[in-house]
Amino acid sequence: MQRISKMTAMVAVLFITLHAGDLHAQNKAGLQGVDHVGMNVPDLPEAIRFFTEVLDFTPVTQIGPVPLDSNWKKINHIQPGTGPVTIRMTRAGDGANIELFYYDQGQGSKQQPGADDLGASHIAFYTTDIKASMACLKAKGVTFLGEPFTMPSGDTKGETWVYFLTPWGAKLELVSYQDGKEYEKHHPAVRLWSPRDVTSIPLVGDTLSHRQLQELAAAHLQRWNNPDVAGRLATLSALYANDVAFVDAGYVSEGLQGLNTFISNLQQQHPGFRFSLARIDANHNTVRLYWNYGDKAHPARVKGMDLITVKNGRITSLYAFLDAVSK
Repeated sequence: MQRISKMTAMVAVLFITLHAGDLHAQNKAGLQGVDHVGMNVPDLPEAIRFFTEVLDFTPVTQIGPVPLDSNWKKINHIQPGTGPVTIRMTRAGDGANIELFYYDQGQGSKQQPGADDLGASHIAFYTTDIKASMACLKAKGVTFLGEPFTMPSGDTKGETWVYFLTPWGAKLELVSYQDGKEYEKHHPAVRLWSPRDVTSIPLVGDTLSHRQLQELAAAHLQRWNNPDVAGRLATLSALYANDVAFVDAGYVSEGLQGLNTFISNLQQQHPGFRFSLARIDANHNTVRLYWNYGDKAHPARVKGMDLITVKNGRITSLYAFLDAVSK
């Protein structure tokens, strides 16, 4: 009897424990991140041209025109006279996808919301070089709302941003913070997600696409320009294999710690110097990344090339070659 009673008690405890765990799980929504951001547009072909030809994004899927019945319109707060909807999903780099909605005979407001209107929103796109991105977009006719502003203090100190407009008047943003934000220096338990930390470069077969090459170059140089030793080490594994081989004329290492140590020593020897991309090309999974290195006054004081091997989306070997040093 005692044995049965003990087993009964154990089963009861186990049941309560499992039940409590289920309740705990049910209290969590299980949300993993932002999948997409929706945007209504007045002209779908115009919007697609803007996101592809101007912003270099890629439309992927399309549904519609889909007729909307009266009950659906009522439930979803759509004007009764609005016609069918066409929806185009766009791949926007390595952030959330952008979903473009076009309502035929749309009866909703044609006025873009003001910055302080309820429901007003905008999408911010990360860039490693905000001035270069701004110049490129201006050359394509994009209107900017002022000049880039760098936050001088607070948690976002070091972040630079500027707003710009779509052809139909929606407000978007460019943002950059290559050296991180102020709050990161205090080693918070949770850091904000950032496109600069997205560095897994999947291969199409065994060949890198042009977009993947640009992502690889931006991520690689961002790591080497990051002065935060601990923060940099924590993000190296997203781009480099754990046993990455690094070979320089006077330094050889294997693993992330050795690579991080070399970067730290280089930054200490050349304060204020930064890497910038000169050119990049690839043959299947081998990449030649040509770079410049210098300060603001002489950004190309040093020129060189990294010979990079990529496997399973990560850099497995990195050979650094020094081409020239200007006086």
